[in-house]
Amino acid sequence: MASEPVARAVAEELARWGAMRQTGVSLRYMMEFGARPTERTLLLAAQFLHKELPIRIARRALDLESLPFGLSSKPAILKVRDWYVDSFRDIRSFPEVRSPKDELTFTEMIKMIRVRHTNVVPTIALGVQQLKKDLGGSKAFPPGIDAIHQFLDRFYMSRIGIRMLIGQHVALHDPDPEPGVIGLINTKMSPMTVAQIASEDARAICMREYGSAPDVDIYGDPDFTFPYVTPHLHLMIFELMKNSLRAVQERYMNSDKHAPPVRIIVADGAEDVTIKISDEGGGIPRSGLSRIFTYLYSTAENPPDLDEHNEGVTMAGYGYGIPISRLYARYFGGDLQIISMEGYGTDAYLHLSRLGDSEEPLP
Repeated sequence: MASEPVARAVAEELARWGAMRQTGVSLRYMMEFGARPTERTLLLAAQFLHKELPIRIARRALDLESLPFGLSSKPAILKVRDWYVDSFRDIRSFPEVRSPKDELTFTEMIKMIRVRHTNVVPTIALGVQQLKKDLGGSKAFPPGIDAIHQFLDRFYMSRIGIRMLIGQHVALHDPDPEPGVIGLINTKMSPMTVAQIASEDARAICMREYGSAPDVDIYGDPDFTFPYVTPHLHLMIFELMKNSLRAVQERYMNSDKHAPPVRIIVADGAEDVTIKISDEGGGIPRSGLSRIFTYLYSTAENPPDLDEHNEGVTMAGYGYGIPISRLYARYFGGDLQIISMEGYGTDAYLHLSRLGDSEEPLP
């Protein structure tokens, strides 16, 4: 039954696998290994995942049982723990992958695991909001609360790695991939195109919540491409655009002045590709700027109702959009910086590393 204590036998196996050493895989290796997938290479990849995924999943399940301030006992956190325990059981109970038929069956199973974990981030965010409510809000945080932020950084970074490994393997089964696409990696990704799609998606959410949305202007070379994981970049720009659009919309919604557009600038540098998202939404107070990368803070005045079964994408409120975006950037060696001018607006600088040259093992 969900949210009951983990059975002793499973707990012992989780502890044993969680103590094992995980194996990092570089992006260059992923690109070279997946460039021409064959039955043999897919079988080798499945055999690797059959041994590697239980280690990573066990660690996360164990982490969720030892959180400070009673966070581990929150219903939302218990639900996520159960997802990880169930996924660990599924993989450990799967026989050794020996044939192409086994590999296909294994791939279907890890595909379902990936679906099972789709809502991990918002569900954990809900648990953190429950804790904030119990603690009396952000003004009453006790000493040591930073431990939760540090845990969530590690947890979410590991989650990105697990989903990257599963997603890459599943995507290599696409019988008709787009030209230049190797699994999840688009070797000729257009950041201008991704920015356009992500900003349109964010504007649609803004239109749904406010009835209107500021315009978006995008500047850069439309022919420029570089290797990157398209869904990762979409997520980062989407989250940053939601913040900018909301800030501008709320600042000008009762004003006679026309809302200024949010500007996106894509720059091709020698070391990094940098995307700047610039708004005139009034900026963030200096006292709040240091907290925007923590999971216990939100710039939204009215976060989603904790007692309401909230579905779909909201404009803001859980406080995880910016810190999660920074983790996605850092996963491949990039970064995210936020510079704000209170009374005017905010600039977000998304620094993206060129993936084709990376031989460093990924987290």
